[in-house]
Amino acid sequence: MFLTTTENIEGRRFNLLGLVQGNTIQSKHIGSDISQSFKTIVGGELKSYTDMMNKARAIATERMINLAQSMGADAIIGVRYTTASVMQGAAEILVYGTAVKLV
Repeated sequence: MFLTTTENIEGRRFNLLGLVQGNTIQSKHIGSDISQSFKTIVGGELKSYTDMMNKARAIATERMINLAQSMGADAIIGVRYTTASVMQGAAEILVYGTAVKLV
């Protein structure tokens, strides 16, 4: 599956199939959350949160790709990611784009 943030694929024509999306909500273990709160005192990267968001992004992307494949898509154009905090220590990742069939 070809993914791109652009609205076109240079040199290729395609038929639009429709909107596809994937999402997930991830939270951290309370022990990790407490240990990361101490990190905010001295500064630096919150690695367990980085790992959580990377995992969430991969899950959401996989779900979007699966939906596009079920529609017969070869590619997804205009891919965008967004995130929202749903509660302390939990975040939603949403990815969306347009599924297309290459001609």
